Amino acid sequence: MKIKNLIITSITLFALNFLSAQTSIPENITQKTIHDILEGNQNHIVQLAEAFTEDQYDWKPMDGVDSVGEAILHVTSTNYAIGLRLGFAPPEEVKVMKISKIKGKENIINALKKSNEFIKKTILKVESKNLNNEIDLGFAKMSTLSGLLIIMEHNGEHKGQLIAYARSNNITPPWSK
Repeated sequence: MKIKNLIITSITLFALNFLSAQTSIPENITQKTIHDILEGNQNHIVQLAEAFTEDQYDWKPMDGVDSVGEAILHVTSTNYAIGLRLGFAPPEEVKVMKISKIKGKENIINALKKSNEFIKKTILKVESKNLNNEIDLGFAKMSTLSGLLIIMEHNGEHKGQLIAYARSNNITPPWSK
């Protein structure tokens, strides 16, 4: 299902990018579209992060999977890691390798919000002429456009994970009340 959605989104964005060269569609429509969809997912993740109690940050559905706090920190560090692979270094004060060590609900949420702002700014810095350039994400080589889509997909995947965690803890996602 994820691959199908990624393919459909890729084709749509490719068509938009092609059309932008043919019409008066703004130069960065692809980046702006990804930015805006990502922002919606990010807002939901932050709302979910805020809905869990401090104690629930250690909850996990079973051994061998991330806890609530670990899942949020995973999104945080991946935002920086993919931005770096796109050629944009995180702010100097961010120590990507130490993000998994952050403790406490408030600290985790603050780190998430900072990484969200970083990756949104990064997406808008990517020039349309570079969307077909190859990047290496470590697990695969792909176009810059695919890398941008991975960011969107990754945040959406973990939004779903956190929805499942919330429901398992009798938390209704705030936007669906």
